[in-house]
Amino acid sequence: MYFQRFYDTDLAQASYMLGCQNTGECLVVDPIRDISQYLQEAHSQKLRITHVTETHIHADYLSGSRQLVQETGAQLLLSDEGGEGWQYSYDDGNQIKLHDGNSFMVGNVRIQGMHTPGHTPEHMSFLVTDTPRGNQPSMLLTGDFVFVGDLGRPDLLDEAAGGQDTRFIGAQQMFASLRDKFLTLPDYVQVWPGHGSGSACGKALGAVPTTTVGYERALSWWSTLVEQGDEEAFTRELLSGQPDAPLYYGRMKTENRDGPALLGDVTPLPELTADDVRRRLETGVRLIDTRKKDEHQAAAPVGSVNIPDGGMLETWSGWLLTPERELILLAPAERAENLRRRLWMVGLDHVVGFIPSAEGLETVPAQPIPATELTQHSDALILDVRAKTEYEEGHIPGARQLHAGRLPWTLDTLPRNREIVVHCQGGTRSAAAASLLRAEGFDVIELAGGYDAWAKSQQ
Repeated sequence: MYFQRFYDTDLAQASYMLGCQNTGECLVVDPIRDISQYLQEAHSQKLRITHVTETHIHADYLSGSRQLVQETGAQLLLSDEGGEGWQYSYDDGNQIKLHDGNSFMVGNVRIQGMHTPGHTPEHMSFLVTDTPRGNQPSMLLTGDFVFVGDLGRPDLLDEAAGGQDTRFIGAQQMFASLRDKFLTLPDYVQVWPGHGSGSACGKALGAVPTTTVGYERALSWWSTLVEQGDEEAFTRELLSGQPDAPLYYGRMKTENRDGPALLGDVTPLPELTADDVRRRLETGVRLIDTRKKDEHQAAAPVGSVNIPDGGMLETWSGWLLTPERELILLAPAERAENLRRRLWMVGLDHVVGFIPSAEGLETVPAQPIPATELTQHSDALILDVRAKTEYEEGHIPGARQLHAGRLPWTLDTLPRNREIVVHCQGGTRSAAAASLLRAEGFDVIELAGGYDAWAKSQQ
C-alpha cells in the first residue's frame, strides 16, 4: 500500500493519498483547491487517481474534490449521512453516496466508511485495511473527528454557519461516536487527522501529525469521561474555551455543500501599471499589498489591504476579503501566480492582475503609535482584534473585542465619526485588520507591539 500525507501549514490542513501499487489505483482524501500536488504525486508514483472522497463538508477551506474529479475522471464518494440540510446538494453524475459501514476497494486496499457525527452531522471517518497483509485495519483517517490530543469542535455550525444551539446535539453525537466507534477499535490502529496545531477546528490540537487509538485512549482528556459515561462533564469541557470562528467559514460551508466553482481555463496573470491600478480601484477593485507589514506601514497604498506573503496569507485572506470583489496583487512577478493559487484555497478566485511595486501609487503613512501614547487618544475606541480567549486572559480596560476574522461582516457596528485604535497580541494581526478598516474609510491607527507592549508599559 502506498500512503502520503500532504499538509498546508497556513490552514493547518492535512489531505491524504492512498494507493495500490499492484493495480496502479489511488484515492485522495480531503483535497484542497490547488490540485496540482496530487496530480504530480500520482504521476511520480505511476498511479492513477481513481477515487476521491471527503470526511465532511469543510468550513475552513474550499474543497478541491470536484475539481480533481473533473480533471481525472475519478469516482467521487461523499457522505449521505446527517439528514436533511446537512448533506451535499450537488451531483455531477459521477458520485456515489456513502453510508455508515459502506466500503469500497482501491486496488487491494479496503476503505470502510464510519459515520462519526459530532463536529458535523454528516461526518465520516475512513478505516483502511491493506488486504494483502491481512484483514485487520491499519489506520483511521479521522478528518475533524479525533485530532492528536483533541476533538473536533461541535459549535462551528453555531459560530459561523447560521446554526442555532447545534453545539449541544453535536457534543452528544461526538460522545456517542467516541464510545460506539472510536473506542471499539484496536489500540494499534494509526490515527491520521485532518488538521494539526493552529487550526480553529479545535482548541488544543497537537503538532505531531499522527497518533494511535491506544495513545488517545490512554492519555486524552476525554477518554475517561467517555468510558465512565459522564456525558455532562464531557460536553462542558468540549464546549468551553473554543476559539472564535472566522465568519468566512459560513461561506465555505455553503459552497462546499453546493459544489465549489470549477476553475476552468487558468490564464497567466497580467502585469498592471500604476495607472491601471488607480482606475480599477475607483471601480471598487481591492488591492492586496503582500509586502511585509513594516513596508506597508511606511507608505500604505490608498485602498489596499495588507496581507503579507507568508504563513498566514490564506487564513487572513479568508478573514478580511470577500469573493464579490475583484482583486489585484501587489507582489513580485515571480510570486504572483503562487499567491493567486493560495487565494483559491479560501474561494477568492477573482484576481485580475498584479503590480510588482507600489511606485506610482498614492500612499499614506500608517505608522503605529507606541503604547505610551495611548492615553493621548482617550476618546478613541480601542478595538481588540484577538480571539475572545485571549481577551479574557487580559485586556486593555474599555477595549471592545472583535475577532479580526469577523471584521468584513461587522463594519456597520463600528463608528465612522470616532478614532479607532486597533491592536492584537503583538501587532501582526492588527496590522492586517487596521489596513482593511483604513481601506474602508475609517479613522484608524495601530498600537505598536499590541497588548504585550501595553501590558509591559503598565509595569
